[in-house]
Amino acid sequence: MQIKTEAVQIATKDGSMAAHVATPAGSGPFPGVVVAMEAFGLNEHMKGVADRIAREGYVAIAPDFYYRADDRVAEYSDLPKAIGLMSALTDDGILSDVGAAIDELKGRSTVRGDRIGMTGFCMGGRMTFLAACNLSLQAAAPFYGGGIGGLLGQAGGLSCPMVAFFGEKDGFIGLEEVDQVRTKLGELGKPAEVVVYDGADHGFFCDERPSYQETAASDGWQRLLTLFRDNLSE
Repeated sequence: MQIKTEAVQIATKDGSMAAHVATPAGSGPFPGVVVAMEAFGLNEHMKGVADRIAREGYVAIAPDFYYRADDRVAEYSDLPKAIGLMSALTDDGILSDVGAAIDELKGRSTVRGDRIGMTGFCMGGRMTFLAACNLSLQAAAPFYGGGIGGLLGQAGGLSCPMVAFFGEKDGFIGLEEVDQVRTKLGELGKPAEVVVYDGADHGFFCDERPSYQETAASDGWQRLLTLFRDNLSE
């Protein structure tokens, strides 16, 4: 599917937040998807993920959640810089910024305001889980979100279907935490599935990182598309 892309500025309570928007050809209206970036920032890979989602028939918006900082992208080899940028964010600020991105989608004539989903990777996976527990979403797909275990106290607010993806060999997210996530969501009766890929490490979806695992990335992509198709495209 042909798409068009644009750079936009979104008004937030803390200033103007840049975002990359990818829109399928045609007048729509299409479902919308927020794409939450890795800790390394809104780089070309994350913009490419948004473009890929748009080619499947969704208006995708990838916000630059580091807009409050000056130097906002870290190389994949520069983990300390990424951690520094990530550490400056707060959960209240994240929810406000995600809400602003959702409002940007809903304000577009090409978007179905009642069909908004979200996906995110690494830091963005945690953002996706946080948003799904506190904001109105119709589907959520967090990939290897570090710290999701610490958000389980908010899991009662989850009201949309979710598939959460993890890697068995993730050095940042232990299987004990993954089990806690699975158990808590099950106890609460939430419409959520936890998927763990054998042998996969943190960052398995990103083909620009040494931890990329094609089998896990491909399967995760297909599961994401199924989740969105079943809950956003109906």
